Amino acid sequence: MAESIILGTIAKQVLPAILQATYQIVSFREDVEQLQNTLEQLVPLFKEGKQVDLELTDQKRKGLEKFEKKLLEGEELVKKCCKISAPNIFQKYRYSRKISSLNKTIRSFCGLELQVESWRDNKLLRSDVQQMRMMVEGLTQQQGQGQGQIVGVGTLGNEGLLAVPKIPDRVVGFGMALRDLKNELFKENVTVLGLCAPGGCGKSTLAAMLCQDEEVRGKFKEIFFVNVPTTPTATYEILQTLLEKIGGGVLPSSWSEENAMKQFHYHLERKPEQLLLVLDDVWDKSVIEKFFSRTKGFKMLVTSREEFQVYNTEYHSKYHLEKLSHQDSMNLFRQTALSQDRNVGFEPEEDLLNQIVRCCDGFPLAITVIAKSLYQQHPVIWENMAKKLSKGSCILDFDENLRERLSASLDSLEKTVLDCFLDLSSFPEDKRIPASALINIWCELYELDDENEAFVILLELASRNLVNLVGSRKMTTGIVASFNDLFVTQHDLLRDLVIYQSRQRLIMYKREKGILESGRKQENHYFNPRLVYLGTGEMFVESWNDLQLPEVEVLILNFSASNYSLPPFMEKMRKLKVVIVVNRGRTCAKLSNLISLRELANVKRIRLEKVLIPSLHEFTLPLMNLQQVSLVMCDFDHALMQSTINVSYELPNLVEINIDYCHDIVELPPWICDIINLRTLSITSCDKLSALPERIGDITDLDLLRLHACTGLSSLPDSIKGLQKLRFLDISDCCDLNMLPDGIGELHCLKKLDMRGCNKLSELPPSAMNLVHLKEVICDQDTASLWEPRSSSLKINVPENDNNLDWLGVIFDN
Repeated sequence: MAESIILGTIAKQVLPAILQATYQIVSFREDVEQLQNTLEQLVPLFKEGKQVDLELTDQKRKGLEKFEKKLLEGEELVKKCCKISAPNIFQKYRYSRKISSLNKTIRSFCGLELQVESWRDNKLLRSDVQQMRMMVEGLTQQQGQGQGQIVGVGTLGNEGLLAVPKIPDRVVGFGMALRDLKNELFKENVTVLGLCAPGGCGKSTLAAMLCQDEEVRGKFKEIFFVNVPTTPTATYEILQTLLEKIGGGVLPSSWSEENAMKQFHYHLERKPEQLLLVLDDVWDKSVIEKFFSRTKGFKMLVTSREEFQVYNTEYHSKYHLEKLSHQDSMNLFRQTALSQDRNVGFEPEEDLLNQIVRCCDGFPLAITVIAKSLYQQHPVIWENMAKKLSKGSCILDFDENLRERLSASLDSLEKTVLDCFLDLSSFPEDKRIPASALINIWCELYELDDENEAFVILLELASRNLVNLVGSRKMTTGIVASFNDLFVTQHDLLRDLVIYQSRQRLIMYKREKGILESGRKQENHYFNPRLVYLGTGEMFVESWNDLQLPEVEVLILNFSASNYSLPPFMEKMRKLKVVIVVNRGRTCAKLSNLISLRELANVKRIRLEKVLIPSLHEFTLPLMNLQQVSLVMCDFDHALMQSTINVSYELPNLVEINIDYCHDIVELPPWICDIINLRTLSITSCDKLSALPERIGDITDLDLLRLHACTGLSSLPDSIKGLQKLRFLDISDCCDLNMLPDGIGELHCLKKLDMRGCNKLSELPPSAMNLVHLKEVICDQDTASLWEPRSSSLKINVPENDNNLDWLGVIFDN
């Protein structure tokens, strides 16, 4: 029978060949070992299927044929992986993802194409149905391991929404609390354990410590840690990620939250492993009720500021985290505020230390933030801080008074820096904020000289522990600072402080369509803001109410939908300078009502994330002052690529274009070459981009050309020699680039060249030696020798290999 032949080929030839090839890969073992684990389980399964001469339906037979084809492609992929050298970080990352995808495809096939019912209905397997059911379900339950994160005993689901936060360097006084919390969790009758304490007490830190405890990891085979946002789509987003990990696959975009929840519980009940789900910072008890299950081996740890009534019901328990003792508070403060070198800085008297620490009332976050603000400061600043903190009464009302104490740490911030800090209130909680978006906002709101000045402000906030930076390896090693892979996070308590201090900001979340009428009753200053954030689901023109926001300079639209209409009241925002549109959905969204942009003559910066880029013909009037366009994870409509527009009229002042992670872009729109005022063209991680326009040299004012990780590029057009003002060229991680154009030597203004990861460049054109103004080349050890003839006048920078790929995951998880 045909199906037996296919099964026999897969069982005897294809699967063993792939398995044998994996043992030769040495560059990225983790993903490969997971693939090996899958294959080792799958080979005997297919062999047994072949031996019993399975009778399959036409649909299943076609599925097997497609599966065989996919496996043959996988065999070629594995052979390519054997040739990747260890230092090639980007290639390792790229093929690691492909190996993970292959692993997921195999497991998905076993879970969806060869379902338990198909095996059960086969008359030749009736006598052994239970054994076969266990084998197939075993494969189904392990689906998702192809992501390289949930394998082995006590493995942490450490990607995206499931990331277990890092434990701070300084943790004091949690030893006993960790022991007690663990004992409570291990009680047989406890399914849901609530970890309760005011904000800033360290609930998230203690929960992260529990997840990384050896006993806990030994008991639970899978551990997921989820920060629970208050956004309308929070539960659905969590379900999407969890289902992919536990074997439920990708949710159809048309599914409701109710259907997704049923699917989650269905797959949870069929998991043989013990699983711990941590829901961090829950504000609504309904979230606990939705995820609650009496499935054997499943437990939940919930951190919350409120002691929900649900904690007092059957199968639920709670643990109240106490604030730090005075002695532990003193130890934490000393470790944070005082220099380890006793010959450096200021050594305060014990009474002064006690005075400040007592006012922190045992809140670790308050201690850390205030201590950080005093580190290596003048004695007068210490005394002034103690005086301010002592004026208030003891922290009894932890919410309001703690904010007042924390506010004292902001007093030393210069006004612009403080205003920038307050702008963080305009972004949703528990989400990474793109640094580039913040920098765009600050440059326009506060009329900063350049983006570097905004970045200095961001660094100052980070140095004071007011924000956390999740950074890219290229921030400090690239030719020019790139903020594309830099993100900002913030503790919930500090976010409360930001909102408490904010005055000229409007923040709105809608769970229903349309603007809430109750919002109109707010104080007037909320409706004369300079910055507005609107978070919604799917919106149509008729869904929007008419808001009067004449003073708005920055508008942030955050939604999760496949179709989204821009609010019609944008037409009245005559002072609008920055527009940021962010889609959190799974697929790119189609924008409508673009007429709202017609009257926005003052808009200078537009940032679009995960949307379908419309044709420029949909804009009937020019954007006279538009200077910067940033497109992140967007899809390009064919109409956009084929547009023929008068750029000098439509976009007369456009000087910067950023295109990042747009995986469907094969070529650039030809009209880009007509933007003669363009100074920055940055294209990163667009792996299908195969060539630059032949007329690229017509952009005569171009100062920076960045083509980072455009792995489909094999060459650059010779017309690049026309870029006579080009000073910075970044072709790093263009791993298929095998030659530079002969005319590159005519780039007489070129000062810096980044060519790391260009391993196929075995030689340089002779004209490269004519780059007399070239001062620095950043490259790998293998390509450094190419520049040896210029070594006396050229700085050849060979950075150390960065094998930490965590920063790459940020953009995909966000």
